[in-house]
Amino acid sequence: MTSPFAVRGDCVVVAQDFGPGCFSGESFFMPVVPSQGEEEDDGYVMFTDLLSVRNRILSYPKKPFAPTPAALVISEVETKEKPERLMRTKGGSADNFGYRSSIQGPSSPKQMPQTKPQYSSSRTRSREPSAAATLCIALDEIINNFIDPPHLRSSVDPRYVLSDNWAPVNELPPTACPVIRGAIPTCLRGGIYIRNGPNPQYLPRGPHHLFDGDGMLNALLLPNDGGGVAPATLCSRYVHTYKYLLERDAGRPVLPNVFSGFHGAAGIARGAVAAARILTGQINLAGGVGLANTSLAFFGGRLYALGESDLPYAIRISPEDGDITTLGRCDFEGKLSMGMTAHPKKDPATGELFAFRYGPVPPFLTYFRFDAMGKYKMGEDVPIFSLAQPSMVHDFAITERFVIFPDIQIVMKPMDMVASGGGSPVGSDRGKVPRLGILPKYARSDAEMIWFEVPGFNPMHALNAWEEGDNTIVLVAPNVLSIEHALERMELVHSSVEMVRIELQSGVISRTPLSAENLDFGVIHPSYVGRKNRFAYLGVGDPMPKISGVRKLDFSLCGRGDCVVAARDFGPGCFGGEPFFVPAGPNRGEEEDDGYVVLYVHNENNRESKFIIMDARSPQLDLVAEVILPSRVPYGFHGLFLTQDEITAQRPPVPPNVFFGFHGTIGIARAAVAAARILTRQINPAGGVGLSNTSLAFFGGQLYALGEFDLPYTIRISPEDGNITTLG
Repeated sequence: MTSPFAVRGDCVVVAQDFGPGCFSGESFFMPVVPSQGEEEDDGYVMFTDLLSVRNRILSYPKKPFAPTPAALVISEVETKEKPERLMRTKGGSADNFGYRSSIQGPSSPKQMPQTKPQYSSSRTRSREPSAAATLCIALDEIINNFIDPPHLRSSVDPRYVLSDNWAPVNELPPTACPVIRGAIPTCLRGGIYIRNGPNPQYLPRGPHHLFDGDGMLNALLLPNDGGGVAPATLCSRYVHTYKYLLERDAGRPVLPNVFSGFHGAAGIARGAVAAARILTGQINLAGGVGLANTSLAFFGGRLYALGESDLPYAIRISPEDGDITTLGRCDFEGKLSMGMTAHPKKDPATGELFAFRYGPVPPFLTYFRFDAMGKYKMGEDVPIFSLAQPSMVHDFAITERFVIFPDIQIVMKPMDMVASGGGSPVGSDRGKVPRLGILPKYARSDAEMIWFEVPGFNPMHALNAWEEGDNTIVLVAPNVLSIEHALERMELVHSSVEMVRIELQSGVISRTPLSAENLDFGVIHPSYVGRKNRFAYLGVGDPMPKISGVRKLDFSLCGRGDCVVAARDFGPGCFGGEPFFVPAGPNRGEEEDDGYVVLYVHNENNRESKFIIMDARSPQLDLVAEVILPSRVPYGFHGLFLTQDEITAQRPPVPPNVFFGFHGTIGIARAAVAAARILTRQINPAGGVGLSNTSLAFFGGQLYALGEFDLPYTIRISPEDGNITTLG
């Protein structure tokens, strides 16, 4: 059809200039709804404001839209201090449980920094639930209030489980922390200590176990200048798991708690509600259901947050300010499925990472590994079919030639939920005889697995293992003596560190206690993993999992009494978590215990949290430095220390610019560098190299960001506040 202006000169019929120095981009036409008119040009042109085009002179609408408030996003910092969580009442000291929690309190002005910490909220306003979601919420309330109210079981009652320093906290963007004692040792400067642990995003509305909290990383970046006395930087961020993002969007808990929710008839009911949510599309199991709240691992130039019920989550630490970013759930190019242990073992000689997964369906245990570059060894999985019953295999050990799996008395028994009295799907089996399984490191099948019965030996964690000659394997691990309390009544747990010697040919096993104290959450020098070593550093349970001090064990004293050779207690009302050993490096010597022990400590009397550094060689584990933290750091589980070089190495390299990077000989050189990065697995082309910086498209009920050199990226816009989320 020919335009009526085709032969009449310039076809411009209306114009609007923005004014001197004012510019915009592509305009977008939005038609009005049919009830307001049916003319082709009856609508609005959008730049940064809406302009009416029906008039011959472009004019602003009489009632322009009010500006939208800035969205609360994870990267933004609020301007006022919010030391308490949104789950608490406005008064701040008493929460919805009707009890007083331990929260950040005033500190000595000589110790606390003058600048208040700036908290950021990860919350967005929740969308209105669908009819199916509303029904599921109502069913949840009935189960939690009438069928299985949490006050009936004190071990999972949030009023007790989340009391004192287990109470959750808000996220904290990078915030300065002064060194109040000593100076940061040279080998630690520029490095970062990261500790993982549970921190529920929302107020639990039913039973809650410590293990059920969302993963939060508390990272302290140590100063690289100022002689070790410049301020450090603390940052606390949630791991952005599928569960976290799903519940953040919903504004309430959605997924049932695994450790506390599935108990008796109420567990069956919660399972039915979860199934309804899956069938109605409220939950997508393909996104994973894990919490990533247990530990961390650094391998292949990448940091991962781990929880054994899900895949690893890739994490990036900013080398500038220590800020934490979740890069996403990692399946290693589609090769890793279901889950991975939170305690993989890195061989210090080869750089390989050895790991496993376990679950309630056969094979109940599967062993696998990664090469030194972090590549999953596809096709080399070893299903362990000789494990005839689904057991909780939380940790394992490696030597130079073998891997060692504990088959303990904690088992999965889903039928117990419907048995007389109703029970938990995970519990202890006192009639089971614990075993240790020995498998060659590079075995192709479990036909090479040898099992040894070790009555009464139930290690949840392993300190180390090594070989002595061709016939003997030595394992050092804390033995949980009261295994029936390991999950539900952790305060009653006592762990005794033992050295177990296994004679492979004769099958003779000998066990020797190394200390009578309640010790667990231990670490060794990382260069001695799988090799004979002498020292270990463990936390003193008082009760577990609260740690009241640190003990240093000397394995060479085995059989000659108590092997504790150094000790430090934190003092009345002061507790910490797992200690972590950081080697001093070659500049100070090559002794195994030449280094420092680091961890977070919280004082429940004055509500202060500190980061402390202890001399690992001194008889009293002398304090070398202390950093006062600007907010309360809750107790947690396992941690990790990255050196400055490791922080720099984990930064993902940026591919060269496509449009102007490949020009002449310089372009060839850049292509060669890019090829080298691909070959050394610094860049994975399968992940895409596009920028998604060109346009957008909305079809099939989904919004996409487009760039012609890559696949579309799925985008979600929050209907409440316009917040933008990249789904992948």
